[in-house]
Amino acid sequence: MKKLLYVLSALIALPRAAIANPACAVCTVAIGASLGIARKMGVDDNIVALWAGAMLALVGYWAILWCNKKKWYFWGRDALMMLLSVGSIGFIYVKDMMYMPRPILYVLYLDPFLFCAIAGALLFIYTEKLYFWMKARNGGHAHFPFEKVVLPLAVLFGVSVYLSYYPILPV
Repeated sequence: MKKLLYVLSALIALPRAAIANPACAVCTVAIGASLGIARKMGVDDNIVALWAGAMLALVGYWAILWCNKKKWYFWGRDALMMLLSVGSIGFIYVKDMMYMPRPILYVLYLDPFLFCAIAGALLFIYTEKLYFWMKARNGGHAHFPFEKVVLPLAVLFGVSVYLSYYPILPV
C-alpha cells in the first residue's frame, strides 16, 4: 500500500503544463462573492462597480466559450454576449441603488456606478488583449508565471486605488 502511495505521489508531482486562466470558475465566484461583502464593509460604490464590471466581462467570456463549445457562430455574437453580460449590472444592484446620472468628464451624462462598471469591463478586456500582445512579442511565452492573471488584477487594483483618492464627483 505504501508503494502505491509513493507512486501516486510521484505521478502527481511530475511537471506538466500549467494553464493560467483568469476566467476560472473559482476566480469568478470569489470575485462575485467579495463584491457583496465589500459593499457591506463600506467600500465606495465606484470601486465595487469597477470590479463588478470586470467580473461581468468574465461572465461574457464564459458565455463566448460556451457558444464555441455548442458551435454557435453568428455575426456579432461576441459583442452581443459581452453587451448582455455587462449590461446586467443594472439587475444586480437594482434594489440597492437609484439611477442618478451626472456629468462625467464634462462629456458623458451617466450614473457614476454605470460608468465605473463599463470602465471595469473595458479595462479587463483591454488588459487581456495587452497580455496576448505582450505574449506574442515574447515568442509566445509569458514573461512570468500567471501573468495572464496578474496583469488584469494589477490594473484593476491600480484604478481602484486611484478612485479611492479621487472619486467621481458631480461636476
